[in-house]
Amino acid sequence: MLWSFYTMERLVSFLRVPLVLLLLVRCVAIHVGGHGVGEQPLSKIAIHRALYALHDNASIKGEPVLLGIKGEDSQWITVKIESPGPSEDDWVAVFSPAKFNSSTCPSDDEPRQQTPYICSAPIKYKFANDSTADYTETGKASLKFRLINQRSDFSFALFSGGLSNPKLLAVSNTIAFVNPKAPLYPRLSQGKSWNEMTVTWTSGYNVIEAVPFVEWGLNGEPQSQSPAGTLTFSRNSMCAPPARTVGWRDPGFIHTSFLKELWPNSLYTYKLGHRLFNGSYIWSKSYYFKSSPYPGQDSLQRVVIFGDMGKAERDGSNEYSNYQPGSINTTDQLIKDLDNIDIVFHIGDITYANGYISQWDQFTSQVEHIASTVPYMIASGNHERDVPGTGSFYDSNDSGGECGVLAETMFYVPAENRAKFWYSTDYGMFHFCIADSEHDWREGTEQYRFIENCLASADRQKQPWLIFAAHRVLGYSSTQWQDGSFGEPMGRESLQKLWQKYKVDIAFFGHIHNYERTCPIYQNQCVNKERSHYSGTVNGTIHIVVGGGGSHLSEFGPVQPNWSVYRDPDFGFVKLTAFNHSSLLFEYKKSSDGKVYDSFTISRDYRDVLACVHDGCEPTTLA
Repeated sequence: MLWSFYTMERLVSFLRVPLVLLLLVRCVAIHVGGHGVGEQPLSKIAIHRALYALHDNASIKGEPVLLGIKGEDSQWITVKIESPGPSEDDWVAVFSPAKFNSSTCPSDDEPRQQTPYICSAPIKYKFANDSTADYTETGKASLKFRLINQRSDFSFALFSGGLSNPKLLAVSNTIAFVNPKAPLYPRLSQGKSWNEMTVTWTSGYNVIEAVPFVEWGLNGEPQSQSPAGTLTFSRNSMCAPPARTVGWRDPGFIHTSFLKELWPNSLYTYKLGHRLFNGSYIWSKSYYFKSSPYPGQDSLQRVVIFGDMGKAERDGSNEYSNYQPGSINTTDQLIKDLDNIDIVFHIGDITYANGYISQWDQFTSQVEHIASTVPYMIASGNHERDVPGTGSFYDSNDSGGECGVLAETMFYVPAENRAKFWYSTDYGMFHFCIADSEHDWREGTEQYRFIENCLASADRQKQPWLIFAAHRVLGYSSTQWQDGSFGEPMGRESLQKLWQKYKVDIAFFGHIHNYERTCPIYQNQCVNKERSHYSGTVNGTIHIVVGGGGSHLSEFGPVQPNWSVYRDPDFGFVKLTAFNHSSLLFEYKKSSDGKVYDSFTISRDYRDVLACVHDGCEPTTLA
């Protein structure tokens, strides 16, 4: 894409750098990319080319065959293989359901080689020599896989020919969990009122065979039961391949219960239940959460924010080109500090499933310890929503055909319409306005009106900390990646006057896979020269890119604008701590060690929020 003369001239004037350096920035931009260059590992498997080449002397076996005997929802499996003609590109696939051959496949414009067909991609894979260095010499290998309960049985398959020309040599025995339908992976979310918590989980039980509910109550007191609604979706709900074709897998049933009239800042226990029509009950293990504080309540409140985490496999499978190397580290650091976290915001690019539906189960399992304990609030990103011709603002197939259905169903958010993924939520002294960057946010749109109403509704005397968040960078980022402007085209032009008018403290963005903090800024100008402590009048918004949650990193360009205070091309997340109505601590922590690498504090009084600033004054009269 060529730069316009106006864009060049504006950037030259803004940065005051030579044009030759801008051309260098453009060259870097071509290689950096706003969301990196990674590919979903399962997409590398040309399963439509698979040939049956079963060999009498090839074998594959998995043990144990029965999982979850003690109630576990995950278990390690040992897979032993033998091949008469071993090669370094032999690989082992995990299929679920276990029977993966079919006489017909859904039409996907990918001709199959021969019957029976393999219509679905595996849920994970490893190369045969992954843990056995002499496999190509001996033809024998032993691999470790970690399986989670995904509502169906499993089998393993040995392929030769690499990922691009797979030839099926052997199929293993079947492996299954004791109860594959068990209720699993609860995800908490704020409800539409401050004293409501929602619990969403996945099971294999349809409403025609069991009634879902949550048994819950104050810790140590009698428990009550609340019913749950049930949703699911079909292949026809997907908008494009691979979600409609090789990536499709039955999602099971997603249940959501609303726990209402909670006491503020109180410890609750809960467990998931299904009452079968024969009168028996299926129970999950017990969980707990702390309810939200009353809006404006003066107490210690701690918020974690990051984007673009994705999922990774603890068994090392699905590792193609180091797709999401930081995901496990981020997850583990949050679990380690969970007693000091009250609510989490994952602002887009949740799983990077990209149309491979099985990966959503993998992700909800990965974050279960976090999401079952504190509200796990999400925003919509390009890898959740974007499909050409489906109403997404950006015309790409970054979601792999999911078109928002998975994110909207697997996680609850307190939006008026979950297909329009914008919402507001309160947590004590914080008021959050979460935008949906994958729908039009420009002035005059429905979302623009929501954003203004959300910002305007904050009672800054009770909720002094006003936070805006969206996936794509609608504000400032010096990682150049698109058209010569920093951040999304038209983003600041449409929204920065709202941030200024309503005195937004901090605006958070993901999409760019690194960390960056700006000064308090308005119209490309720093309005405060401090770097570590801000006090007094709110005369600009601090912009934070926190897209280093786990997916492959984005490089910075060679130019660091004067408004860019701190940059780090590494994995990490942000933690906000509100001590009271006047004091806020901001910390950026690396996922590798959980230590603080950037921080600042804000101290101010209510009158500082009310003060008149440029483009942020209330009307007055001389009458």
